[in-house]
Amino acid sequence: MSRIETSTDIVADQTRAECAVISLSAVTREYTGHAGTVRALDTATFSIVAGEWVAITGPSGSGKSTLVNLLGCLDRPTTGELRIDGVDVSSMSPAELDRFRADKIGFIFQQFHLIPYLTSVENVMLAQYFHSMTDEGEARAALDRVGLGPRASHLPSELSGGEQQRVCIARALINNPPILLADEPTGNLDAANQRIVIDLLQGLHAAGHTIVMVTHDPEMAGLASRRIALNHGKVFCHPIGGPVVNLRR
Repeated sequence: MSRIETSTDIVADQTRAECAVISLSAVTREYTGHAGTVRALDTATFSIVAGEWVAITGPSGSGKSTLVNLLGCLDRPTTGELRIDGVDVSSMSPAELDRFRADKIGFIFQQFHLIPYLTSVENVMLAQYFHSMTDEGEARAALDRVGLGPRASHLPSELSGGEQQRVCIARALINNPPILLADEPTGNLDAANQRIVIDLLQGLHAAGHTIVMVTHDPEMAGLASRRIALNHGKVFCHPIGGPVVNLRR
């Protein structure tokens, strides 16, 4: 059975809703199958303001993937209100979500998800294609920004894991989205490449980007300005400077 340990009572999220770039109000996501209905996310309520770096943590099966899919506009809540950059996306159609996601969310995946037969610059331009028009100059500039200008013409198979992740970051940045959603961004990297990606994320945060990062790594979570912990679909928010919440089975 899970229990929550903290030096004080759990503090409700205190972010001002009018300042939020992401806002959830009583968001629930349920899935129905042969075994019945599973509540993967249970009445989640919290906000994230522009420029925050928030880490989402929790054990396997806690609801992290469900929450990421909702925040990334890959799914819609069963009930509740979800606002991204001031827009209620809860009732958008799939086509509306696709367009909105291209404008508002930059994804950084653990598995990179690069097209193997496209070069680095072509993989970055692919994100432009789904947004509006492609611009090779802008794509090359994005690669320069992550230190991969000289590798623009290389295929993914010709890049190291760290270089592939940096292409993924360049692709996430190319449309200048207000939110970067990073799912275990250093999970598949060695120590040296982890440091490179961490430095890039810290630089992006310092430049004002909003970063929402899912991680199992306590050291990575410690880089964030705030943590949101999940357990059995329930959300527990750390206020900035507040007590650390430990979730134990």
